[in-house]
Amino acid sequence: MKATQLLHELGQSLWLDNITRDLLDSGTLERYIDELSVSGLTSNPTIFDHTIKNSAAYDAVASWHELMEVIGSKSADLRKAS
Repeated sequence: MKATQLLHELGQSLWLDNITRDLLDSGTLERYIDELSVSGLTSNPTIFDHTIKNSAAYDAVASWHELMEVIGSKSADLRKAS
């Protein structure tokens, strides 16, 4: 049994402090949930805002609100799958 799975079974929640579009689009987040028992995401708003403004990965996103909708829908899809 993986240490992360044991922690999850003992009631500990494992969170990533890193949200990126690539994490969602590449399937990495889904793999972290399935294989490492990751159960939450968070990000420092200042760092997140800097990333959005300085990365081509977010050029198609019209607004912060739209990005949150994308992240929310991807997260909901992952919750349904697990």
